Amino acid sequence: MLTLDRIYHAAFVLKEVARKTDLIAAPNLCPDAQLYLKTENLQVTGSFKLRGAYYKISQLSEEEKARGIVACSAGNHAQGVALAATKSGIPSTICMPDGAPISKVENTKRLGAKVQLVKGAYDDAYAYACRLQEETGATFIHPFDDDEVIAGQGTIGLEILDQLADVDTVIVPIGGGGLISGVAFAIKSLKPECKVYGVQAAGAPSMFNSVKEHNQITLDTVSTFADGIAVKHPGDTTFAMVEKYVDEVVTVTEDEIAAAVLALIEKQKLIAEGAGAVSVAAAMFGKLPLEGKKAVCVVSGGNIDVNILSRVITRGLVMSGRNANLTIALEDKPGQLQGVSEIISRCGANVVSVHHDRGDTSMSITSCFLKLGLETRDRDQIEQIREELTKAGFKLVTERV
Repeated sequence: MLTLDRIYHAAFVLKEVARKTDLIAAPNLCPDAQLYLKTENLQVTGSFKLRGAYYKISQLSEEEKARGIVACSAGNHAQGVALAATKSGIPSTICMPDGAPISKVENTKRLGAKVQLVKGAYDDAYAYACRLQEETGATFIHPFDDDEVIAGQGTIGLEILDQLADVDTVIVPIGGGGLISGVAFAIKSLKPECKVYGVQAAGAPSMFNSVKEHNQITLDTVSTFADGIAVKHPGDTTFAMVEKYVDEVVTVTEDEIAAAVLALIEKQKLIAEGAGAVSVAAAMFGKLPLEGKKAVCVVSGGNIDVNILSRVITRGLVMSGRNANLTIALEDKPGQLQGVSEIISRCGANVVSVHHDRGDTSMSITSCFLKLGLETRDRDQIEQIREELTKAGFKLVTERV
């Protein structure tokens, strides 16, 4: 059973391996609140998961260690287990979804674990790991539904209270629920008036739905680039703890997560993976009552694949009104493109792509569609361009902002 003493013990054990990550002010992300970031994306292995994995493995008996370790993970728990097992001289096998980011797979191997890729999502990797554990007799290290793993994650709550004693609100990402269970238990035990909120991706709302129904829900599918929280079914222990200690669970969309990742890069010079940025997305897009509050967002991880990052940045630019695509119906005659260009230039935007489409069967033989890609300042500037083009007699066929 989880106790505050166990979390303090975990903090003592973790001194030798885990960083006490910085708590940094983020005044430009949510102007209505005094926002701070708990930068677990800068933790050893790039994620908070090292805390729970290392503490759990440190508490194993010699007999359990001798049997070797099996674990399942979308990627961050894998790296924590691999590092802890290798440091302890224990062989480890980690089952990961075949869609896990290549960087997480390769880092897990580099840290000394054997990786078994499993077709499907995290829950499929979990089922395979359970079968492997039964066949081999190895010790299973659960990524979230384990008291000692939760105690390790709870050390983040202790650090937040030490770094910002008058904190009003703590916002935490949720996948299976191990992180928020530990953080909420620590916070509520020491400062019960502090609000603790959880955030899930709208495409993987297993805990959100479960809390809403007061019953554990299993999703048929999950769909989110926030792979670290793409969990179909919450843990038994974690569901009970979230119901007891967490004030509210909300969701954020893929576009909102992408915008948060971009904002962290531009305004805070921090790289966060999708799962790590959901707490910031909830603050940025008004999902929680934060006005006038001292709020801490736990940025839980930074292990994002660079190929995904480029797409996320593009999506974030669109979401924040920094990129726009316009399609304009033009009479196919000289001077039309110049007229459009002059308006866009006068409004202060930049044209980055131009395409003439003369083959669309829905338009007149003497017309064309002009498709433009623009770099813009914000949504107000996009609206200004739209209005100026319309005023000049140009017909906007479609617009994607």
